[in-house]
Amino acid sequence: MARGLAACLLLLVQSPSIRFDNGKNLFILDNWAGAAQVAPDRAGEVFTVSVDAPDVPSLLGRYRVENGTLVFAPQFPPQPGVSYKAVARIPGSAPLSAVFSIPKADMTPTVAVDRVYPSANVLPENQLKFYIHFSGPMARGFAYDNISLIDESGAVVDAPFLELGEELWDPAGRRFTLFFDPGRIKRGLLSQQELGIALHEGKRYSLVIGKGWKDAEGRQLTSDFRKTFTVGAADRKVIDLKTWTIHRPAAGTRNVLTVAFPEALDHGILQRELDIVTASGAVIEGAVAVGADERSWIFTPDLVWNKGTYTLRVGTSLADLAGNMIDRPFEIDVFEKVDENLDRSTRSLEFKVD
Repeated sequence: MARGLAACLLLLVQSPSIRFDNGKNLFILDNWAGAAQVAPDRAGEVFTVSVDAPDVPSLLGRYRVENGTLVFAPQFPPQPGVSYKAVARIPGSAPLSAVFSIPKADMTPTVAVDRVYPSANVLPENQLKFYIHFSGPMARGFAYDNISLIDESGAVVDAPFLELGEELWDPAGRRFTLFFDPGRIKRGLLSQQELGIALHEGKRYSLVIGKGWKDAEGRQLTSDFRKTFTVGAADRKVIDLKTWTIHRPAAGTRNVLTVAFPEALDHGILQRELDIVTASGAVIEGAVAVGADERSWIFTPDLVWNKGTYTLRVGTSLADLAGNMIDRPFEIDVFEKVDENLDRSTRSLEFKVD
């Protein structure tokens, strides 16, 4: 009696069965001893997969034998929300079938616009760009269809932004750089003569980001986003380091060093174009933060400050909100190659720690 029960259990364990490997998108016929003898070009006579609907053809794909199992890999991944029927027609046995329903993808929005720079509410008439930060990775190719500039009457401003063929994203896909059309900023160019400037001093505008912008998973944003600002006078002056104020820390502490500016500077460039070096030329390691309205740079050293002379080193590609740099006002002839044209030299400001 015990021997007969064991034989029955063994038979059940070894009976052919069909399963779906969701992680690898594979349909698998298990526990069939004849799998190893099936030629790949004849496997479709034994094992087929199709959409679970009447009168539909079998899916195209490849067969292989793996560890004694017959494996079918569809040419295209199974689609969320669709049911598939796998059928095994093993010679000498009744057909075996199984239906697998692929769960629908969760399309609940989770990503939002986290913040936009400049953070100030008054921007120059010749404002150059915005940095749009998201709370999660975004898909590429949807930016310009989901961004608009609205004036205070509610009208959409015509063609204010430069639409590049390759969108400008950081490697993580969480920061998008949006440029105003420089042809409408730089005086004397055809775009400005035909369309006029995009922003007008004294007027109020809103940068509107639509929730239809897709994240990296294909989901829309959690909500629309709006940044409203007023336009001030155009800024065409170069950055003057003599107007900066360095608030020095005390020796023997890890207190912050703060550099204050009389105007807001470009948030993205500001984070990478300043550093502090010792009298021997060694760069001091530490954490960098940008202050309110991008009008200060805040540095916290990893180690305590020693007494002595230090240098604040400033890259000349640092820019203000209008694109004016240390040695020249905003002037770009070939915009797409701006990074190749920038001078990578530095300027220095000395200070002492007592």
